[in-house]
Amino acid sequence: MRIKQGRISAKECAVCAFMVYILTGVLGCDGGGGKGLSLSRQNQELTAQKADLQSKLSQTEAENERLKKQNELLGRLGDKRAEAIYHLKSVGIGRFTNLYDENKDGIREKLIVYVQPIDEVGDAVKAAGAAEVQLWNLNKEGSNALVSQWRVEPNEMKKLWLETMLLVGYRMSFDIPGLIEKIGKDMSGLTVKITFTDYLSGKAFTEQKAIKP
Repeated sequence: MRIKQGRISAKECAVCAFMVYILTGVLGCDGGGGKGLSLSRQNQELTAQKADLQSKLSQTEAENERLKKQNELLGRLGDKRAEAIYHLKSVGIGRFTNLYDENKDGIREKLIVYVQPIDEVGDAVKAAGAAEVQLWNLNKEGSNALVSQWRVEPNEMKKLWLETMLLVGYRMSFDIPGLIEKIGKDMSGLTVKITFTDYLSGKAFTEQKAIKP
């Protein structure tokens, strides 16, 4: 390219810059004062990127195949699938549901409630759902009868499942240090009421049980 005396046009500048870029890429890092990547390094990176893309493509194809087989199986099951899933018929409140003095200081600071979702054959099942718990004092009248209430969401409920030789069901624990005075000395009317909403069927089941601290 012939450079005339005087100013260099914008087009000529662009051509010069492009030629410098090409030469830098060809010469590589060693010939460019440490700037840019050599062709060998670029080829290595492109090869690594290609291998990574091929790996991700293989994983995607495997996942698509798994989902395809899963959908085919669900299609063959049809109505049998719905029949095989548990169906709740009721909820039960465990016999150990009560007020407890866990730290042995003479003050009952915990209400522990055991709930059992029961299916059509009478077994306790780990049904996904939410629970509303109410503590009542039936010796009181009007609005004073409801001592307190709580709600436990499904994400928390699934962490509370308990299976032992004596107990199978959800174990919920609530702090009640400020409620003992509200209950009063006469605790003969204490009753726990449970409303469990099954997230599979959308049905709500209610049960209540008198407790004797």
